Amino acid sequence: MNRRNFIKNSSAVGLSATTFAVAACATDKQSTPETNSETFTDDFVLNEVSVGELQKHMQLGQYSSVDITKLYLDRIQAIDQKGPTLKSVIEVNPDALSMASVLDQERKAGKVRGPLHGIPILLKDNIDTGDQMMTTAGALALKGHKAAKDAFVAQKLREAGAVILGKTNLSEWANFRSTRSSSGWSSRGGQTRNPYVLDRSPCGSSSGSGAAVAANLCAVAVGTETDGSVIAPASFCGLVGIKPTVGLVSRTGIIPISKTQDTAGPMTRTVTDAAILLGAMTGQDPADAVTAESKDKGLTNYTSFLNADGLKGKRIGVEKAFLKGHQGVVDLYKQAIEVLKKQGATVVEVDLMKSISEIGGAELTVMQYEFKDGVNRYLATAKASVSSLADVIAFNKKNDAEAMPFFKQELLESSEAKAGLDSKEYTEALAKTRTSRQRIDQLMTANKLDAICGTSIGFAGCIDLINGDYDTGFYFCPPAAMAGYPHITVPMGTVHGLPVGFSLIAGAYQEGPLISLAYAYEQASKKRIKPTFMKSLIPS
Repeated sequence: MNRRNFIKNSSAVGLSATTFAVAACATDKQSTPETNSETFTDDFVLNEVSVGELQKHMQLGQYSSVDITKLYLDRIQAIDQKGPTLKSVIEVNPDALSMASVLDQERKAGKVRGPLHGIPILLKDNIDTGDQMMTTAGALALKGHKAAKDAFVAQKLREAGAVILGKTNLSEWANFRSTRSSSGWSSRGGQTRNPYVLDRSPCGSSSGSGAAVAANLCAVAVGTETDGSVIAPASFCGLVGIKPTVGLVSRTGIIPISKTQDTAGPMTRTVTDAAILLGAMTGQDPADAVTAESKDKGLTNYTSFLNADGLKGKRIGVEKAFLKGHQGVVDLYKQAIEVLKKQGATVVEVDLMKSISEIGGAELTVMQYEFKDGVNRYLATAKASVSSLADVIAFNKKNDAEAMPFFKQELLESSEAKAGLDSKEYTEALAKTRTSRQRIDQLMTANKLDAICGTSIGFAGCIDLINGDYDTGFYFCPPAAMAGYPHITVPMGTVHGLPVGFSLIAGAYQEGPLISLAYAYEQASKKRIKPTFMKSLIPS
């Protein structure tokens, strides 16, 4: 859950945080990436290596899965726990090398499960793994909790041959704890940093997954999103991120926020890798009823949509709200629109954000009700030291100095105060947020659109543990989030060395067509750059 939508819906909190933090970072505006460059030689042998390239190395016998896994484990130790100290990985898997060894043996015996066979991946620490690792959502209240079995999506990835390398840090409780939280901070994992500029936010809540993939600590990673938590950190960290249609990927075994908006999604350095990872994550799960809707709609292979001419003859709605704002971001957006045109697309200006803003306030109400219900259901069978949301709140109060040293738990408390899902307030708020589907559908039908594009989110703000996150504008996540529709972000360029993403959304189960559009844009623009681990944009 990305906190920026709360800032927009909570003006009193947002104004004070924004005013202070923007003033504190005002000197950045005239800085350039060269003003404070770190002395850091990044000659990692697997830098920017794709899943396909790793497969070739293993096929040719140049590297084994064990070799690749060890290289990533060493990389995590060298720059995540030491060096730049990203703190993106909350825990490494003690079984990773043994998993890789088994998969190497399978390969030698002629069995290759698919494109992820032997590929090391990281999972967000709200996804259950039935192994020696904990699942805690970054919360001290859940420290020590080990799931009895894999989440459905973790099971699917194991079956696909992926090596689960470890768990990534996140904004605690998927950024649903406080209205002035710092994205990427958890009481268990500390503060994750943005690998492009270390004093900048990686965004949330899939902060660790975003920073880890950007910094080449793994091949690919899985994040989760309720509203922006895959798309926003992918944008801040120069990645491709896909928030699938709600129902394409099971949520069983994932610590929840919202049953109507939650989904796991790929976070990768290329559209190709995102397509590969997404295909391995899909599937109908009897324990998650909404996945039944994906029958005959979801695929296990999305690579057939990787078409460099995918934009030719398409009609793309251009969200005009993002044609105003910070000039550096607006310029990138205008350049992206020109790429669409040059690749044969017709563009049509649309105003989706104005329509969606009318219903945004209801989203928080829906989440508060669904969070309480979902967390209570999860904890009731989790065999953790806490068994309800009320227990979590009590734990945090008792352990205030460790659990809440910078910000408190207003969202946990306001959620606990809500009634059940049969409440009139909940049903009315849900009905209101669901109108986002009609608004998107009607806009696309009226303009005969294949997709709607926008700026994913602005560039990364400074980390501020005292005041929390502040809004840098251009937030395009709510429409697809509330609708449960797919959303993909691709690197669009940088502003003072800080990445900004380009988004495409469409109707339910349009992941394939969106991947085609995103791939065509990616291949024509080539905006992904490797991070440089700068300390700050402010001159020393």
